[in-house]
Amino acid sequence: MSVYAFIFARGNSKGLPGKNIRMLGGHPLIAHSIRVAQQVAGIDRIFVSTDSDEIAVIAETYGVTVIRRPDELATDTAPEWLAWRHAISYLHAQGHKFDVFVSLPATSPLRSVEDVEQCLACIDRHTDVVVTVTPASRSPFFNMVVRDSDGVSQLVCSGSSAHRRQDAPAVYDMTTVAYVATPTFILTNERIFSGRVRSVIVPRHRAVDIDDIYDFKMAEMLLADKENNYVGR
Repeated sequence: MSVYAFIFARGNSKGLPGKNIRMLGGHPLIAHSIRVAQQVAGIDRIFVSTDSDEIAVIAETYGVTVIRRPDELATDTAPEWLAWRHAISYLHAQGHKFDVFVSLPATSPLRSVEDVEQCLACIDRHTDVVVTVTPASRSPFFNMVVRDSDGVSQLVCSGSSAHRRQDAPAVYDMTTVAYVATPTFILTNERIFSGRVRSVIVPRHRAVDIDDIYDFKMAEMLLADKENNYVGR
């Protein structure tokens, strides 16, 4: 099967301006996704979809192909699903046919090569999408609530008969470590959970999703700790 990897990176981040080109561990943030993709066995081509000239230059410096994203698909309100469709349709129009689509968001720089390879191993004819998850620190059965305008609150899963956390189903947070799907599924459906979804569990220290400066500082700390441990071996 032919496997194409994509990194979707807008230039106008609001939570942390310029985050995709912000330096982390000696490389721009987006480069961490590129470098992992370059090490994954089975990935044939790597593309960066962006509206930003700065991001495009960095992507080309790291040896990957740039797909120019239309401005209307690079706003805060534009669903990334539409950017996925645009990239696939653009490549199809260029004569590129591929079997597996992989998205490696720039905001998840601590993923490992093995995380991505596990996701690729899970995609088959019975699976439409593979996502990554990490154990949740809170549970809708015990300490997650919904509330109305008067502040009246109740548990998200208020009808559950589980009285101990150990008796409730394990719950997970979705992460941005990796998404794997078929191009056909993306082009013919409206969202991830329209199909049969499988998940791969990744540890929390590799599942940091950078949205603001606090997330970035956490990533810096974890990356430094990883590098120090490696040097110490």
